[in-house]
Amino acid sequence: MSEEVTYAHLKFSASRKTEHIQEPDTSGTKACPACSYVWRPTALMLTVVCLLLLIGLAVVGSIFYTTLKTEKEKLNALQNVKEELQRNLSLQLIANINKSENIRNLSITLQNFATKLCRELNKKEPGHKCKPCPNSWIWYKNNCYFFSEISKTWQESERSCSAQNASLLQTDDNIILEFVDKRSRVYWMGLSPKQDHKNSEEVDENIISSARHTININEMQCSCQREDHSSEK
Repeated sequence: MSEEVTYAHLKFSASRKTEHIQEPDTSGTKACPACSYVWRPTALMLTVVCLLLLIGLAVVGSIFYTTLKTEKEKLNALQNVKEELQRNLSLQLIANINKSENIRNLSITLQNFATKLCRELNKKEPGHKCKPCPNSWIWYKNNCYFFSEISKTWQESERSCSAQNASLLQTDDNIILEFVDKRSRVYWMGLSPKQDHKNSEEVDENIISSARHTININEMQCSCQREDHSSEK
């Protein structure tokens, strides 16, 4: 007897609970579509803002560098101009000093020439209007005399005369001494009084007799003499 294979189809009915059970999603969690829609424009906007900031910083940096370079060039140019002006000023000052020296020398030469000419005219024509002496000086006997109005010591008088290219008067000419005596004050002569006496009559016998002049060393005006052109007193 041959054996027969019998196939049977079995069908199980699932319960309602089993029908409602969902199988777990093994493909992964999916992002929320609404959240993705909001984030993308924000990220794009932030990216654009960052790019704009970078571009702005680059532009500002370029402007700053260009401005700094320009200002540095201007500063160098001004420094060069300053140095050039200083050199020109120094040269001009030197030139002015040289010109002033030349003018002074020329003035002295002209003054000396005028003085000599006036002296010759006064010798030939006494009372001539030509005055060979500086202002405030008096022409007398081929010399210029100046009578100081300020009381000074002998040393101060000597320095004052030297400053004006003159010297204290030294003479034994009685005519000159009488000319000095006509003044209302007494004046220092060319020798120093004794330092240990308040009232000194010391005057060199070769210059002037001490009997003629008694000197109060605390109240005297200076008396100077220029052999070439003038005398100050």
